Amino acid sequence: MKPQQFVVIGLGRFGSSLALELMEMGYEVLGIDHIEERVEEMGEHLTHAVMADVTDEGIMRSLGVRNFDCGIVAIGDNMERSILAAILLKELGVKQVVAKAISILHGRALSKLGVDRVIFPERDMGVRVAHQLVTPHLLDYIEISKDYKIVELTVPACMDGKSLAALNTRAKYGCSIIAINRESGIIVAPTALDDLHENDIIVVIGSNESIDRFENETVNQE
Repeated sequence: MKPQQFVVIGLGRFGSSLALELMEMGYEVLGIDHIEERVEEMGEHLTHAVMADVTDEGIMRSLGVRNFDCGIVAIGDNMERSILAAILLKELGVKQVVAKAISILHGRALSKLGVDRVIFPERDMGVRVAHQLVTPHLLDYIEISKDYKIVELTVPACMDGKSLAALNTRAKYGCSIIAINRESGIIVAPTALDDLHENDIIVVIGSNESIDRFENETVNQE
């Protein structure tokens, strides 16, 4: 099966990090930037890296971007160039277009252009860090909607040796433990008989309210 192909426009800190992670995951990545130094730096790490004006339709056609499964506009220093690049990707028929927004207004403009997904890396990272600061056992935080989230938590000493049946998180709090990660390996969809051990990592899904209650009444009570 042919690997999924991505084109990443803008090889600054966010774009290059994203492109490298996609490569690490086994996908093909074309990186495009108008700054020669960035292209040279990333050239040996990506499938292809080219210096080009991403607002030039002829150039973008010649690069064959319409054949890519997903186009990611990671330009963070020029709103106009970001918007024009997103327009071109949509007009050229790229299957999925994702764009980084540097402001709420920028994000609104991208959404109105039909961009499939608008991301706010700085804002989202700020949200994650804030949650990590006030929840000592929180490792990661992903908002899947305005009402639901997934969190990774380290298991505190007070939960050591307890089974999922004893915790009964679904009935008591309305959230579910969907995975347990420990040194011996990861347990996906654990059963009620699985025990937790201190410093295991649990992945919990539920409403914001249910997970907050679970954290406050169990994880943070030591």
